[in-house]
Amino acid sequence: MRWWDIGPVLALEDELFPDDAWSEGMFWSELAHARGPRATRRYVVAEAGGRLVGYAGLAAAGGLGDVQTIAVARDQWGTGLGARLLTDLLQHATAFECDEVLLEVRVDNTRAQKLYERFGFEPIGFRRGYYQPGNIDALVMRLHVQGTETQGTDSHG
Repeated sequence: MRWWDIGPVLALEDELFPDDAWSEGMFWSELAHARGPRATRRYVVAEAGGRLVGYAGLAAAGGLGDVQTIAVARDQWGTGLGARLLTDLLQHATAFECDEVLLEVRVDNTRAQKLYERFGFEPIGFRRGYYQPGNIDALVMRLHVQGTETQGTDSHG
């Protein structure tokens, strides 16, 4: 993801997450940490037919990775794009020398939960009222990175 992707990313963000979409400033802040020798972020986009159809981001620090966001346009659901984006993030978690990766997912987003489970993520707790303003709980999931290089590659999302 580069600065020129922020406009199309924001459009998809607003479409998919109307109640709790990230702001332009949040994406700029993340991208500020995604380049150079001290980078602690990985943000990628996917395009199809000349348009942005997905994006994903990972933050890493102190041996811990955190999936910040994964989004796939509705017309791309079921194509495996979410799995490809997650695979990229997990490869970079290894490059960032993360021992484990965490993420939060809405408790009502079973599609995403199934994707994460296919990759070996396990539920470890809840964050009550995490997603605002809807006051939706988040399921916290964790993946131990060692030995996960091939997980998820045999599934077609």
